[in-house]
Amino acid sequence: MADASPEREWFDERGGLRFACTQCGNCCSGSPGYVLVSVEEIRALAMRLRIDEAEFRSRYTKRTALGVSLVETRTEHGLDCVFLDREAKPGKAICGVYEDRPGQCRTWPFWGINLKSERSWRNAAQTCPGMGKGTLYPPEEIRIQRAAERE
Repeated sequence: MADASPEREWFDERGGLRFACTQCGNCCSGSPGYVLVSVEEIRALAMRLRIDEAEFRSRYTKRTALGVSLVETRTEHGLDCVFLDREAKPGKAICGVYEDRPGQCRTWPFWGINLKSERSWRNAAQTCPGMGKGTLYPPEEIRIQRAAERE
């Protein structure tokens, strides 16, 4: 009889992965990228900013081949997410819409590309000082984060 258990991931052997956001802003800045936003996320962000959805789309989003994305702002750090705030807390980069941030942001660093292998995780950790530190996320919680990324 075949084993019906799901295939074990490399992070199962480690009992999960550690992560604690350091508010460095590296995941929200750099080379051109995208933060895909759903209709529901646009609605929540527009409500947060007290503007209508059409104005939000016009001011804060762009169309990409992958879907609607938040726009970026050129800074000395590269291209920052339009909602990345480097002034409110000196020396930190914080999300100006943190409570309503898109799912793509909520699931960092547990993205499929970072979880393909231990090497992929270590490569991402070179630019994210919070990876490998702080809270231990057990394998099941990481799988939930991965599923949320795909929604």
